[in-house]
Amino acid sequence: MALDIGSKAPSQQVKLVNAEGVKDVDFADLVAEGTTVIFAVPGAFTATCHLNHMPGYIGLADQFKEAGVDRILCLSVNDHFVMQHWGEQTGAFGFVDLISDGNADLAKALKLDKDFSAAGFGTRYVRASLLVKDGVISHVEIEAPGGEVVVTGAPHMLDVVKNSQ
Repeated sequence: MALDIGSKAPSQQVKLVNAEGVKDVDFADLVAEGTTVIFAVPGAFTATCHLNHMPGYIGLADQFKEAGVDRILCLSVNDHFVMQHWGEQTGAFGFVDLISDGNADLAKALKLDKDFSAAGFGTRYVRASLLVKDGVISHVEIEAPGGEVVVTGAPHMLDVVKNSQ
């Protein structure tokens, strides 16, 4: 189960991937100020993540900004080279910043990790979304198994943001 509502975002080194390139950052520092919407995906370029999850957040990025969101982050265990390419291919940069968590250390710290070793994928994120305000987790959603994007998708999270003001 994910970290509890009211928990501080964990301090964990990750790679921030955006239009400016790749930069080592501490996750807790990155989300310490302002309002951050986060969605976690099992893998870049996978069908649901690539065709449904990411495009929803890109498409509603302006509405998130109007609702007071300072940044949108996408978390995945893919290495920063894959995340850079995924950001370029989807047109995410300028709308969504990507977090490369190659060893799933942040996934484990957030308690959003799942062992997919039986399928040959190792440790991945469960499909999840979070709202973080000034470094504190204020909302968490974990998608039911099955590959759909409902409670972790951009439309639902936009409603969460609007209702949390």
